[in-house]
Amino acid sequence: MPPRPALNPDPANRAWAPAPAPAPGLLAMRGKLLPLAGLYLVQGLPYGLQSGLLPVLLRARGLSLTRVGLAKALYAPWLFKLVWAPLVDTRGSPRAWLTLSTAALGLVCGLLASHPPAAAGQAGLPVTVAGLLLLLNLAAAVQDVALDTLAVRLLEPAELGPGNTVQVVAYKLGAVLAGGGLLAFVPTLSWPLLFLLLAAAYWLAAALTWVAPALRQLPTPLPSEHPRHTLHLGQDLLAVPGTLWTVGFVLTYKLGEQGTSGLFPLLLLDCGISAPELGLWNGVGAVACSIAGSSLGGALLARRRQPLPLLKSALQFRLGGLACQTAVLFHLDSPGASLAPSTVLRGAALLSLCLQHFLGGLVTTTTFTLMMRCSQLAPSALQQATHYSLLATLELLGKLLMGTLAGALADSLGPRLCFSVFLALSAMPMLYLGLAPNTLA
Repeated sequence: MPPRPALNPDPANRAWAPAPAPAPGLLAMRGKLLPLAGLYLVQGLPYGLQSGLLPVLLRARGLSLTRVGLAKALYAPWLFKLVWAPLVDTRGSPRAWLTLSTAALGLVCGLLASHPPAAAGQAGLPVTVAGLLLLLNLAAAVQDVALDTLAVRLLEPAELGPGNTVQVVAYKLGAVLAGGGLLAFVPTLSWPLLFLLLAAAYWLAAALTWVAPALRQLPTPLPSEHPRHTLHLGQDLLAVPGTLWTVGFVLTYKLGEQGTSGLFPLLLLDCGISAPELGLWNGVGAVACSIAGSSLGGALLARRRQPLPLLKSALQFRLGGLACQTAVLFHLDSPGASLAPSTVLRGAALLSLCLQHFLGGLVTTTTFTLMMRCSQLAPSALQQATHYSLLATLELLGKLLMGTLAGALADSLGPRLCFSVFLALSAMPMLYLGLAPNTLA
């Protein structure tokens, strides 16, 4: 979001004079970041809907943690972005792909408005609603590839920090609007009205995408005369300097955090915290802290801080925060523990949510900057957006794998042992960071 015009004091006459005009480079960067921010915001809506709203509603209906976790299988289209990433790279313009995929999101939301969720007493989601949510993820995944294509081509090396901050912050803001925000308004906002509003937002975003000046200036890539075989393409992608190490890191750096962030709110729900209050803290409050952490990461990177040293410090703080949350969990799982209002344990539990999201935002922004830096090392003959889509897909695979299995782990091992495993998994990336290649320094 661009800063508001400021007034600077004139020391000579102590009068207030208008601030100097922004540098042309700053204006150019704003012209790039504003449309990217709007598109990443609407892209985060499906994620917030399914990660913040549906798990709490399903758990409130009495579903086991295992079945709630398995509902994350609706994210499956995100794992196949490499199927259409080469098409987005080489066929048509990014603006056309963005416009069509965003309009498709609006169409699916319009269809969801006419299909209400499960009736009282029905376990799980109706097949029609689940299928439409699957299509929603498919359209959002196509939009994500097109948006990554724009980001890789638009942003200069000096703009990677602010650009990735905008990406993460806007995406999470969209997620909180569709997740925690909806939990607070679902009792008064009907299902049809909710999805009609989402459809209107997507169609407006599609229209703005088509007319945005920064997006219209992008050249249309020429079709490749000698398209690579899938196997050769994969080998070429992995041969880019630093890619193998980055693949290992993005697969593992979120395992422990993803397990705790998915389970801890549901355990608080079991302990008596209401769904609206949980939506306020885990949705609005926690994601606001996550946005603050992402903004801090972007500010530090913009001041020429290198991603790897910053990531090392952020991972250390995150491990300490997770240790505190695990200690709170141990107290919650003990006899006589109470989450009644005004108790210290209740405050510690809710604050631990915010702390983990703050540190998670800092880690995520720094990691995405590292991913984009690695993708920019790819030769021009190898499409950089396809390389970035590979890294982003594997990053999501690591999070989705643990998010899906966390409930089953908690049901089989119990909360205490389960969170101890998550704590150990959070320590692994700190050790792995010591093996980072010099090409990413």
